[in-house]
Amino acid sequence: MKSKAPSEMMSNLNIIRDNIDKLSKVFPDTVKDGEVDVTSLLHHLGLANDHDDEELYNFTWKGKKEAIKSTQEPSAGTLRKVKNYGDRNTKNLFIEGDNFEVIKVLQKSYQEKIKLIYIDPPYNTGKDFIYKDNYKDNIKNYLEHTTQKNKKGKLSSTNIDTTGRYHTNWLNMMYPRLSISRNLLKADGVIAIHIDEHEYANLEKIMNELYGENNRLGTIVWDKRNPKGDSKGIAYQHESILLYCKDIHEFKKKNAFKRVKENAGKIIAKANELVKTKGLSTARKELKVWMRKQDFSGGEKAYQLIDEKGKVYRPVSMAWPNKKQAPDDYFIPLIHPVTKKACPIPARGWRNPPATMERLLKDDLILFGADETTQPNRKYFLEENMYENVSSMIYHGGSDDAKLKELDVSFDTPKVVDVCKKIIEPTCQPHDIVLDFFAGSATTAHAVLELNQSEEKQLNFIMVQIPEPIAKKHEAYKRGYQLISDVGIDRINKVQQKIREEDPENANKMDLGFAVFKLDSSNIKSWIQNEDNSISITPQHLNEHCTEKDIIYEVLLKYGLDLTLPIKEETIKGEKVFNVGDGLLLIYFNADLKPIKE
Repeated sequence: MKSKAPSEMMSNLNIIRDNIDKLSKVFPDTVKDGEVDVTSLLHHLGLANDHDDEELYNFTWKGKKEAIKSTQEPSAGTLRKVKNYGDRNTKNLFIEGDNFEVIKVLQKSYQEKIKLIYIDPPYNTGKDFIYKDNYKDNIKNYLEHTTQKNKKGKLSSTNIDTTGRYHTNWLNMMYPRLSISRNLLKADGVIAIHIDEHEYANLEKIMNELYGENNRLGTIVWDKRNPKGDSKGIAYQHESILLYCKDIHEFKKKNAFKRVKENAGKIIAKANELVKTKGLSTARKELKVWMRKQDFSGGEKAYQLIDEKGKVYRPVSMAWPNKKQAPDDYFIPLIHPVTKKACPIPARGWRNPPATMERLLKDDLILFGADETTQPNRKYFLEENMYENVSSMIYHGGSDDAKLKELDVSFDTPKVVDVCKKIIEPTCQPHDIVLDFFAGSATTAHAVLELNQSEEKQLNFIMVQIPEPIAKKHEAYKRGYQLISDVGIDRINKVQQKIREEDPENANKMDLGFAVFKLDSSNIKSWIQNEDNSISITPQHLNEHCTEKDIIYEVLLKYGLDLTLPIKEETIKGEKVFNVGDGLLLIYFNADLKPIKE
């Protein structure tokens, strides 16, 4: 088999400071106060003295050095395509496998292509969690602990308090995954992580270390409106969502980081309905009554007025916002349109210069009182202020039980789709990719599809879920699901079917499909690099029972090419050739290779 290698563009900067800046982006914790921490860098490069226990940073635990080393071990795995649902040209992926190994496998093909990593990892409650890494043979470890080689299906780790490694086990599981997944993020990419009180402090420390404290966007508190009933101390009714960006300067340059006001559309629709059915005068009264009954934020409730053109608005102060007094020309009085007398001027002056005030008057955007005794305000239309800053609070006390019941899908305590959408919406732009490598029932994919349907976001998703066996006593098992990954695959498929049936117009514009891949051992033991930069593989280089497509997808991963590139079978000079990406890669199998066909 031969393939033509894609060309690569290279660029260099030869200034020491630029090299240090670049180093800080790859390993944020190695650059402190503008200087390189050589010992920390050596640890990352696997060159540190194992007998030197001195650590120059404060946060450490038993196994941290081994966790860092594990990120430098090359992957022994590949991805085997299992099935395609819906659109055959889909760019959506669902990958069954240990996420640590899967992220390694994806390093070349998806490096700096992911806009949002959005995960809800296992919370450290003192119970078992299946993710435990055998760094010497992670593929074998993964196959055994997902019952692909061990029918007993026992969980792979015990993490109870009495082991003495309550926090250590969790940190050793999370640190390498968070470290290597950072490579997949675009320069302006974001990672969002759900966590409860048990490991919040530790997660914040390792995120500050891996991403740099200056790249922290903040923490969102999700108020679930229902305190935990089994608490021995404070009954927590919230969980936290930590957000970090890869590069704060790139993020600010390319992202507004605002979201649509949650109820703005409802308010405008209600006002339009009232004006149409009851007239302007009655609509003005009834909108205020309706707004008082709604569970909206104070900022939203302020938009309860309707102007002569039927537009919803609110009054906003025009007072100078700073403590220091405004310039002298910011004290020109406004004349009341009826009494023709000067209205009160704010103590520190107007917010806007005279030219702006004149424009606001001309455009009828200044609100006067009944007479000149009332200080004028500015009119803010809701339709022109549909976006707001991302708040540190999300109030959502419900679950998605009804959604899952409608889809006929069973899963315990999934993330909530509407909460996911509040994270995805302000961070992603059209055609961005969202990665969730603790996918569970694929709530993140569900949220992406709903955003694509309602807002035409045109996002794509990559879901990664270890095929963890479902206990026979669980309802999901009784409903026919054997693995957690089965639930995610079925859910995505049913959500897409629902959109096709209920919204065919939008469905025609959407990517309603996904390809399922499974993590497996490499098909290729080795290959020969030719002088023309092509590669040759002989039968001796291959593992048994691999198919042509298995080899093709592994070659894509080795070359760092997108797994969703179109693959067409063609005939060139009498030979069957696989054309990948419209000529980006050409692969053919000669008669001597004879892989087992699909």
